[in-house]
Amino acid sequence: MSNDSFHQGAKEGFVRFLPLSIGLIPWALVTGVAMRSAGFSVLEAMGMNVIVFAGTAQLGTLPLIVVGAPMWLILVTALALNLRFVIFSAAIAPAFEGVPWWQRIFSGYLLTDGVFAACSPRMLTSNDKDWRLGYYLAPSLWSWVLWQVLALVGVLGATALPTTWSLEFMASIALMVLLVPFVVSRPMLAAAITAGTIAVALASLPLRLGLIAAIFAGIGAGFAAERWTQSTLPKERIE
Repeated sequence: MSNDSFHQGAKEGFVRFLPLSIGLIPWALVTGVAMRSAGFSVLEAMGMNVIVFAGTAQLGTLPLIVVGAPMWLILVTALALNLRFVIFSAAIAPAFEGVPWWQRIFSGYLLTDGVFAACSPRMLTSNDKDWRLGYYLAPSLWSWVLWQVLALVGVLGATALPTTWSLEFMASIALMVLLVPFVVSRPMLAAAITAGTIAVALASLPLRLGLIAAIFAGIGAGFAAERWTQSTLPKERIE
């Protein structure tokens, strides 16, 4: 590994991602508060935070855990909520060509929406694997540390936060900030609109089943729009 190249990539990646990391603040706080409110101990909450490391999956499965939903439903929900990372991994995989397998596994664990959105375009155009690895790892590790620290603040401060603070609304806004960079093509727009519409329409379904349906409907709409775009205007993008 070329240390100079790796360090240069790490510096550039960190600077590129830093503004986006602000969106993690309310999202991580809400996740910490939610885990504590669900009855988790500090150790259980932080254990879930480290092992799962996926705010959407954590928040999506907590209500199911609280009501004692079957384990299979909890697992299916978590898998559905994290299904997008399969697509992200496939898209960014060429940037890890030549990287040792253990570093690829570790990088996969660290993958987040924000880092993918901010870093994948540059990574996929660089021919220097050491620079690419540094460009990815620096913001990813920063994101992981920030998430753990802020979630811990939420866990420890769950009982002290004023009930008038609309943390759920803040988290929704933060997630929208992370989502916007992805909506740069018609397939992504189709997926977002379809998933959002289905989620609202089926919000009354029990056990968050409407959310699961929305995820699969959005993925289906995105793939359908992608195939249609390739057959008609393969290079057209939203202006």
